[in-house]
Amino acid sequence: MKNKQNLILIGMPGAGKSTVGVLLAKRCGMAFSDTDILIQTGERRYLQELISIRGVSGFREIEEKYLLGVPADRSVVATGGSAVYSEKAMSHLKSLGIVVYLQIALTSLKTRLGNLVERGVVMTPGQTLDMLYEERRPLYEKYADVTISTDTMTPDQVAAQVMERYVQSAIV
Repeated sequence: MKNKQNLILIGMPGAGKSTVGVLLAKRCGMAFSDTDILIQTGERRYLQELISIRGVSGFREIEEKYLLGVPADRSVVATGGSAVYSEKAMSHLKSLGIVVYLQIALTSLKTRLGNLVERGVVMTPGQTLDMLYEERRPLYEKYADVTISTDTMTPDQVAAQVMERYVQSAIV
């Protein structure tokens, strides 16, 4: 039987994974972890520095290592937007709990995101946000157990929607 102790949040940068994750952790009485912060703390560098130094593939190797280290400890886990590139890591995360895809429309995403380089968004040279969105969307859909559209909702409303789906799945 699949261990469904954790809530794993996936989606594009700017979809609200970290914000909603904190709200969910408070509502569920669970711990919260953000894998981007775990990487920065463990590597003692900002994400954008790691991408500059190691390149996209080097960063993805680092990210995979941290994703594979996520424990089954009754947590809400906000992953980096590029987590879905590692099939091995996503298989591990799916074994730990329910994967919730916080879906956002490209137009909404463009209004939410600031400087992509400063945010540490993993993009190949010459790749646009539109291209990145189209590349990642099928991966998010592939790994999601639950999909929540965040476009017209506040973070509180998204958290409530996730809770409703989470409780319906008899996971808590």
